[in-house]
Amino acid sequence: MAERAWQRMLSGRRLDLLDPSPFDVEIEDIAHGLAFVARWNGQTRGEHPYSVAEHSLLVEDLYGRIVPKPEPKWRLAALLHDAPEYVIGDMISPVKAAVGPGYALLDARLTRAVHIRFGLPADLPKGVKVQIKRADKVSAWLEATQIAGFSPSEANRFFGAPRLDEAGSLVLRPRPPMAVKAAFLARHAELMAAC
Repeated sequence: MAERAWQRMLSGRRLDLLDPSPFDVEIEDIAHGLAFVARWNGQTRGEHPYSVAEHSLLVEDLYGRIVPKPEPKWRLAALLHDAPEYVIGDMISPVKAAVGPGYALLDARLTRAVHIRFGLPADLPKGVKVQIKRADKVSAWLEATQIAGFSPSEANRFFGAPRLDEAGSLVLRPRPPMAVKAAFLARHAELMAAC
């Protein structure tokens, strides 16, 4: 019997992990999955886990602070930067390194399907990717120091010290999964309407 390589989504879609089709990608599935996937392997302070959906909203906000007058489509790309994790989960960097290149290939295939589904280029321009990664690192620094137990000096070593204008006075407060899902869906709708 062949191994199953697809995931059934709540929408009823079957997403083939080895050859994902944009037609099987639904924003409701992404928002739901990301709202229930915990960052930092769940090792965060607070009443609720800090979800990948919450992180994605923060990265999109930070991208808007870092990039002057960003195009809505690139803000959408920032919001969706970790979208594959709705199906493959969030792995901390040391685990990704141990798993090897197979994880990166799976992530890239899913990312391309998500991008095409929402009208983005399958592969983002290098400059956009660099700025999204910058926002992602600022987000990681904020998360590390505010809710994951890292000291600022330790976070500086792993993620780089953010500029004050990038991090601002943002305070992270993990929310219940369904509240984060609703916020993610609302922001996605706003960005899609602006694209």
